[in-house]
Amino acid sequence: MKFRVERDALAEAVAWAARSLATRPTIPVLAGLLLHVDGSTLAVSGFDLEASTQVDVEITGGVDGTALVSGRLLAEISKALPPHPVDVTVDGARLNISCGAAKFSLPTMPVEDYPKLPSMPTTAGTVSSSAFATAVAQVAIAAGRDDTLPMLTGVRLEIDGTRLTLAATDRYRLAVRELDWTPSDPNAEPIQVLVPARALADAARSLSHGDEMTVALSSTGVGEGIIGFAGPGRRATTRLLDAQFPPYRTLLPSDWSSTAEVVVSPLVEAVKRVALVADRGTPVRLEFGDGAVGLSASGENESQAEEQLEVSYDGESITTAFNPQFLLDGLGALDTSSARLLFTSANKPVVLRPTLESSDGAAQEYTYLIMPVRLPG
Repeated sequence: MKFRVERDALAEAVAWAARSLATRPTIPVLAGLLLHVDGSTLAVSGFDLEASTQVDVEITGGVDGTALVSGRLLAEISKALPPHPVDVTVDGARLNISCGAAKFSLPTMPVEDYPKLPSMPTTAGTVSSSAFATAVAQVAIAAGRDDTLPMLTGVRLEIDGTRLTLAATDRYRLAVRELDWTPSDPNAEPIQVLVPARALADAARSLSHGDEMTVALSSTGVGEGIIGFAGPGRRATTRLLDAQFPPYRTLLPSDWSSTAEVVVSPLVEAVKRVALVADRGTPVRLEFGDGAVGLSASGENESQAEEQLEVSYDGESITTAFNPQFLLDGLGALDTSSARLLFTSANKPVVLRPTLESSDGAAQEYTYLIMPVRLPG
């Protein structure tokens, strides 16, 4: 195997493919990146038996072949190379890298021991890359982090005609986002799958450089349980979670007793300030009344903080309290300057929704539900 490639292109490709490498691989070869040359294209791939990444790079002087080398070491070397074209050759069990005056020789791993990379499943449809990345980021913040509850660590992805719905919950909050997409088969049966939140967020963010992203899902038979994402020159797959997602739609209230419309930025800053005195796990208290909301918190050593903001409020006065980080996550995910809080009662979930268009001018169908913290008495 032999090829010449631009330094920046190699460094970017290796860094992106290395995202899927396991920190502590179960078998040594999973710490490697697979380099495969076919004509004028170099494919750099990583795989940890759960998720895979593959990126194509244009090369010159290519001699077909395949090599497996330490992904961590190759990423560090590629990033540190001088700004010159990079020549890579394989000589026996060594991979040689030459760039300007810098030369490296790395041991290769046995390619025959490397597991077969998963193939891209059947294309389900396409979606705007930027819109999908925004939607995933808005929803993934509500996914759980406890791996003993796998049904809560994923994002529920629902496909129904031209509508794509994403939902995630950790039992304390719920985030739901709907957006339009273009299905490959408009008459296909609705699909519901559960995708690991971390893998989905990483794929959506890293593939947002193109105009469109392709989403592919395995159907039945071989390869079942795989979802794939593809953008210009890049592909990623991950295994689906085999767990039952909670019936989240039953959690969404259908009517409200009171509503508040707030300007997001001042509320975010006020919550951050008041929360400075709050101990870990201590909520921020919010008292909504006619034309104003009062924020307060207390901590150890009898420290206290209070602040008041003007809001547009309709309904009976209500006092509630939230985990400050959960509230900030929801406000930060809106991508709008104004938000509406919908209340049923002080101790029941509060729904947070955008009231204006997002920064890119698109209407957002986003719902963030947050459980209040029960106040003493």
